[in-house]
Amino acid sequence: MSDNAKIISVATAVPKYKLQQNDIENLAAGLFGQSLGDFARLAPIYKNSAIDIRYSCVPLEWYSEPTTFSERNRLYQENAVELLAEAGNKALGQANMSFDDIDGLVVVSSSGIATPSLDALLIEKLHLKSNMERLPIFGLGCVGGVLGLARTAQLARGAPEKRYLYMVVELCGLDFINSDLTKSNVIATALFADGASAAVIACKGEGPAILGWGEHTWPDSLDVMGWDVTDKGLSVIFSKDIPSIVRKDMRQVVDSFLQEHKIDKSEIVEFLSHPGGAKVLDAIQDAMDIPAGHLYHARETLRNYGNMSAATVMFVLEAGLRDVARGYYLLSSFGPGFTAGMVLLEVS
Repeated sequence: MSDNAKIISVATAVPKYKLQQNDIENLAAGLFGQSLGDFARLAPIYKNSAIDIRYSCVPLEWYSEPTTFSERNRLYQENAVELLAEAGNKALGQANMSFDDIDGLVVVSSSGIATPSLDALLIEKLHLKSNMERLPIFGLGCVGGVLGLARTAQLARGAPEKRYLYMVVELCGLDFINSDLTKSNVIATALFADGASAAVIACKGEGPAILGWGEHTWPDSLDVMGWDVTDKGLSVIFSKDIPSIVRKDMRQVVDSFLQEHKIDKSEIVEFLSHPGGAKVLDAIQDAMDIPAGHLYHARETLRNYGNMSAATVMFVLEAGLRDVARGYYLLSSFGPGFTAGMVLLEVS
C-alpha cells in the first residue's frame, strides 16, 4: 500500500437548466441597461468571457424577479444536496463502490449556508452509516476545490485503511441579487454558474497519486476576492488586480512549491488550472510561460460550463484524466485570502 493518497475516481454533475451566454447577456441588458449608467461599457464582458454555455438550478427567467436571501438559500440547500448525491453516486460507481464503503465525507461549498452542514443533510437523505466522519469546508471560494482535495488527501494519509469521498458543490447563480448594481455583480453574471463534483480518495487502490500540496496567501489582500455579507444576501467582491497579481507573482509561488518536491516546471505534463476567467487564464499562461494550447482543458471547461467556483477545477481534472499521460500534473486555483492553492499529482 502506498503512503500517498490516490484519486480512485472523479465525477461531476450539473443542474438541468442549460443557459446560453447570448441569452444571459440579453437578460442582463434588460436588468441593468437602464439602471446602470455604464452598462454599455461593461457589456462586452459577456462576449469576451470565452464562455458559451452555463448550467443553472433555476430557469433563466428566475433571475428577473427579486428574491430574498432566505429563498435563495433554501434553493441552495435543496439543489446542493441533490447534485452532491448525483456526483457522489457517479464517482462511487466508477470505483465499483457504494456509500457503505466510504468512511468519511469532505464537503466544500461557499455559495450558501447550511447548518446542519451539507454532509449531514446528505447522510440524512441517503441514509448513510451513522459513524461517517464529516468535514465541511466553507469560505475558501474558488480555491476550495484544490485545498479541499489537499485536506482530504491529508486525512487519507493519516488513516490509510479508510476511504473518503471528497465532494464540492457551488451554486453561484443562486447568489444573484438583481438589485445589486455594482460592477462586480455584473461581472459575476457573465462568469458564474452551478455545478458539483465528487472523488473517491484513498491510499489503497489505483489512480493518480497525490504527492503533495501547498498554498500561498498574499499579505494585505483580504479585499481582492470574497463575499460581502449584506441584508440582501452574499454580494460578490472582485478586484480588477487579480490578473496582474497572478502575472506578477504566480511563477515564484509555483517554483517554490515545486522545488520543495524536487520537481522542475519542465517536468509538468499539464497545468490543470481553475479557469476563473479568460483574463486569469491568460495571466497564468504568461506567468508560467506555458505554450499556447497547454491550458486546453481549463479553457474548454470555462467555455462549456463557466466558472463554478470551487467545483470548476474538478471538472478540469476530470477532463484531464480522460487524456491522461504518465508524469506530473499540477492543479492550481486562487481564492479569497488572497490565496493560491496547489496540488501535485503523479500518473504512473
